[in-house]
Amino acid sequence: MRAMWSGAVSFGLVSVPVKAYSATQSHDIRFHQVHATDGGRIRYKRVCSIDGEEVEYADIVKGYETEDGELIMLTDEDLDSLPTATGHEIDVIEFVPADQIDPLLFEKSYYLEPEAKAAKPYALLREALVRTERMAVVKVALRQRESIAVLRVRGKAIVLQTMLWPDEVREPDFDILETEVELRPQELTMAASLIESLGADFDPSQFHDEYRDAVAELIERKRTTGETRPAPAVERPPDEGDSMTDLLSALQASVEAARAKAGKTAEPAAEPAEPAAEEKPKKSRSRKKDTAKDTERDTAKDAEPAKQRKGA
Repeated sequence: MRAMWSGAVSFGLVSVPVKAYSATQSHDIRFHQVHATDGGRIRYKRVCSIDGEEVEYADIVKGYETEDGELIMLTDEDLDSLPTATGHEIDVIEFVPADQIDPLLFEKSYYLEPEAKAAKPYALLREALVRTERMAVVKVALRQRESIAVLRVRGKAIVLQTMLWPDEVREPDFDILETEVELRPQELTMAASLIESLGADFDPSQFHDEYRDAVAELIERKRTTGETRPAPAVERPPDEGDSMTDLLSALQASVEAARAKAGKTAEPAAEPAEPAAEEKPKKSRSRKKDTAKDTERDTAKDAEPAKQRKGA
């Protein structure tokens, strides 16, 4: 696990240095969109809806469209001028009963690991939360944005659980819920009896993603039966890449050039285009003989027309 944030939990005069780790991970099997004919990857281009031209990242800014149709564009400079929360403190605002927090507000979970010197105050906070059956409502800045969150206990770890802001939770607006429904006592009794008959202690290890297992089995079956093809390697032209792609391409080209240079140094070419700097004496004499023969041949050719003119 890799820490994605470090700071301290602060409540009262107590400060607990901690590191935050993502508590969850996705195991979804991800697919690429490919051309059914040749397996080529389907690429998406950033195209302007007005002129149809492809737009580079450097020419893209953020735009906000108002309800009356006005477009307001924000540049990187505009966004950099905004105040951002960059503190490294998890500030406890209050401690509330655990059953008062609506689970609908919960968003993402992080495990908090204490530093070695903070093991005791960490354990103190954890056990106090368990004994009082409360959660700590806190504010924390993650990725330059302030969030509301809670501290709760899971096993021996304190979990930082970010939450949605209250105005981000929608209310159910269904007229049918306002309809009066008559429920007979015996119906309620039977429903409660059914619930009790299916009652159990929740054990998450009993559940697993059957769909993901089926997809993995299908992929493995196609692989073992030979229903595969080599993934096509298509090189994108330099002018189609963004800045990051260009950087990676430049790095790759540099590595290949360095390898090629190292290969030439270790294994000289059999037929060099130019003579080597240090030539053996034998090869030098041979070259001189060839030069003399070329000179005699050129002299003979120059003399031949003169003989023909004299004979004429």
